[in-house]
Amino acid sequence: MKTDIEIAQEANILPIGEIARKLGLSEEDISYYGKYKAKLEPSALEGREEKGKLILVTAITPTPAGEGKTTTTIGLADGLSRLGKRAVAAIREPSLGPVFGIKGGAAGGGYAQVVPMEEINLHFTGDFHAVGAANNLLAAMLDNHIFQGNELKIDVERIPWHRCVDMNDRQLRYLEDGLGGPKSGVPRRDSFDITVASEVMAILCLATSLEDLKARLARIVVAYNTDGNPVTAGDLKAAGAMCALLLDAIKPNLVQTLEGTPALVHGGPFANIAHGCNSVAATRAALKLGEYVVTEAGFGADLGAEKFLDIKCRMAGLQPAAVVLVATVRALKMHGGLQKSELGREDLPALERGLPNLLRHLSNIREVYGLPAVVALNRFPQDTDAEIDLVIKSCRALGVNVKLSTVWAEGGRGGIALAEEVVRLCETPNAFHFCYGLEQTLKEKIHAVVTKIYGGMGVVYTPEAEEELKKLEALGYGNLPVCIAKTQYSFSDDPTKLGAPEGFEVTVRSAKVSAGAGFVVVLTGNIMTMPGLPKRPAAENIDVVDGKIKGLF
Repeated sequence: MKTDIEIAQEANILPIGEIARKLGLSEEDISYYGKYKAKLEPSALEGREEKGKLILVTAITPTPAGEGKTTTTIGLADGLSRLGKRAVAAIREPSLGPVFGIKGGAAGGGYAQVVPMEEINLHFTGDFHAVGAANNLLAAMLDNHIFQGNELKIDVERIPWHRCVDMNDRQLRYLEDGLGGPKSGVPRRDSFDITVASEVMAILCLATSLEDLKARLARIVVAYNTDGNPVTAGDLKAAGAMCALLLDAIKPNLVQTLEGTPALVHGGPFANIAHGCNSVAATRAALKLGEYVVTEAGFGADLGAEKFLDIKCRMAGLQPAAVVLVATVRALKMHGGLQKSELGREDLPALERGLPNLLRHLSNIREVYGLPAVVALNRFPQDTDAEIDLVIKSCRALGVNVKLSTVWAEGGRGGIALAEEVVRLCETPNAFHFCYGLEQTLKEKIHAVVTKIYGGMGVVYTPEAEEELKKLEALGYGNLPVCIAKTQYSFSDDPTKLGAPEGFEVTVRSAKVSAGAGFVVVLTGNIMTMPGLPKRPAAENIDVVDGKIKGLF
């Protein structure tokens, strides 16, 4: 069996100019980054209306068995293209941390990939490096301001701004810097986040223009002064220089699938500490250039889809037409209590125990948000007809169709049935609405997500969280949406509670404002913003042989 990278390297990739022409773009509308990559120029979209239909691909709660969300997104776009539709995929850029860690790349898999796979998974067009540089410039200007006399009276014990690097490096989670004497800075506690957790990344993905980008950067709260008031990047006069570093990074990247379907791959914020979706700029560009836009949101629907709908769609005024919920029989059996080593055999009781996870996600999409949905069931060779029939029957009881997907093995051909159902759903009127209103208090918003989306019975707050939420509302941030950071492995804040747990409470341990991005981050459980490498990192298997990269997946 060929590996993902072998399939990608054997593909006949079209020059990116040809992909641009499929979208009605000219040579002047793109800036080339080599033969197979380009950035869209803002002038390319002037005068065009957003006529495309927006399709969100999300998933059940993740398991080690894998669900195949990105692969499904790409395969669905190819399936729509095979139906004669002008389809565009709009997805996130991979982070180097997971690429060299345990998860691998994020360019799809099998015969449903975006290419050039190696370049997309590695440096691509340099967007992540630009985000890291802008983030760290702000950190440097902050510490320099303190060193040079601290005119803004910054409290060095209240600095929420972290440096970042796009790599899994647990050694950088907690440290002290500014050591070495009076000429080497002011000693203080510090830490690093992975670049995808930087607020600059979230801002890049929510900004609608260069002017909006600069304004959002200026609003970043980097510290608090000795009176307890926020100090912003604007106060440090850093926003202009940061915007200069992001001048090209804000432009969406144009690539293609293995079958030549246009794909805009742009941005990559965490789906915990941020909203976990590709950029508003790329999504809007796709809606202007294509008839059907297939996008995805990180982790399960309780995290990525909730934030896509309650944060991104609200801020950008986007109207989804349909939702695809990705699942596998294997993953559902894990939610039913099986170990990964036991998934190769039929087990209907385990599948039945795990199905409530899928059904709760489906109910949320349809009942809480008012959107039509279809289940994309990624079929594995070990799945039996009886298991598949059980999934179909259970979803049909909710009025939802299940379509088998074989895009990993067959590319767009394996996604035609799913594409046909998506086209049908897109013609179905929907009554899209949000989970909560912005006029509600922060606590009311948190309670709405916990009870309506997670299925919990309530929220518990630590004294620290109580105090922080009060301060944020007093500072005028109470009208922002909430971005709840919790484990991706459960509806609850306990990763061991699989399936669709009930009767639980979610504990909020702290909160902070991402004023530039425009949301309040609510932290539950133990959320790491700087991952570590596993015992056997994927980096050990990556090499260059005869000038060709090997081992990426």
